Amino acid sequence: MMQTELQHEAPLGASGALQASPSDNASCLRVMHVVNHLGRGGTEFGVLKLMKGLSSECFEHSLCATRLFDPDFVNTYGLGKILHVAGSSREGLQFPLFRLERIFRKYRPHIVHTRNWGGLEAVPAARLAGVPVIIHSEHGYEVDTLTGLPRRQRIFRRMVYAMADRVFTVTQDLSEYHATQAWIRPGRIGVIYNGVDTKRFSPCELTRDRIRRDLGLPADRVVAGSVGRMVPIKDYGRLLEAAARLVEKGINLHVLLVGEGPELEALKRQARESVSLQGRVSFIGASDRVPELLNAMDIFILPSLGEGMSNTLLEAMACGLPSVVSLVGGNPEVVQDGQSGWLFVPGDVQALAARIERLALSAETRHGAGQAARERAVTLFSLDGMIQRYSRLYLEAAAERGLMAMKEWPQ
Repeated sequence: MMQTELQHEAPLGASGALQASPSDNASCLRVMHVVNHLGRGGTEFGVLKLMKGLSSECFEHSLCATRLFDPDFVNTYGLGKILHVAGSSREGLQFPLFRLERIFRKYRPHIVHTRNWGGLEAVPAARLAGVPVIIHSEHGYEVDTLTGLPRRQRIFRRMVYAMADRVFTVTQDLSEYHATQAWIRPGRIGVIYNGVDTKRFSPCELTRDRIRRDLGLPADRVVAGSVGRMVPIKDYGRLLEAAARLVEKGINLHVLLVGEGPELEALKRQARESVSLQGRVSFIGASDRVPELLNAMDIFILPSLGEGMSNTLLEAMACGLPSVVSLVGGNPEVVQDGQSGWLFVPGDVQALAARIERLALSAETRHGAGQAARERAVTLFSLDGMIQRYSRLYLEAAAERGLMAMKEWPQ
């Protein structure tokens, strides 16, 4: 259930009571992270990982939702005391510029870091509030903007990007896309790759056996699966189509899908109506056991029509899974085609089925590609590396504004 009536402007505690103002610790750099909707999603979990990784005496974090939040998510992760909400759950256009400004004046952040289109109005609000450092980042695509943004969005982005001290994306592809859409030079938009906790997400044979038993998966079945929001841009229906074709060819395949969203019921109906897929598709729903569920898989599938940089792809690679992913967004920057995984043109069910078939028929190929995927995740996409890059970004931006000499902050 989404929150229906939101408390404006004030941080919410577990009881809904107002919380104290920010600390007066002079050595603490206060960072407020702004998102459109605080709930279960790749961007939101990325923010939580960053906050945890930078939870030192040098940083103090808070969150701001420009419109909505999921109370279950907030309670599960204990975010009530640091959450501010600017908008409301009503339908239609909202532009809570002045509510955001009041939140910033009350909390007094040194840095406001906004994310994606839904958080963009927080940039001018932060300027009005006199926030010293403003950073904006883009983390992915929406299905209705893959071919380009509406002109009004392009104009607004160009204006707002010019107000920010730093603008970056999570892939080179996304950087070039937004530079083109906002009519600015590509070098104006930086890139910071996402990172994955390669200790939490790691291969474990004992976990694999236990979870497969718990789910009732036959030991001899090859399990191809995915983790993510059940939304149109993920195109999971094509995965079910490809799986049905392979089962009809006699391949002993099972599909494991983890996540929830508006497409979930349609996908369940598609699986029920397929004779080939009877008893061969498991829908888990939202789960906090993603590392264990990934270990239960043999192949990770990401058939998206558009991607920024998929956190679940990184998590699957860290778990030692070979992957079959669509040739979109940041996927080619993450997966080495033919080595740690295989790419296919989005929407091409025949190509998707062929790549899954190759992996399903060869345990040796799966093992080799899985090892390469794990090595790539550890070497290039570790969480520690991501945390270091964000820390450097924040500290350098703060130093440029004279907030504190760089020598006073740990490197």
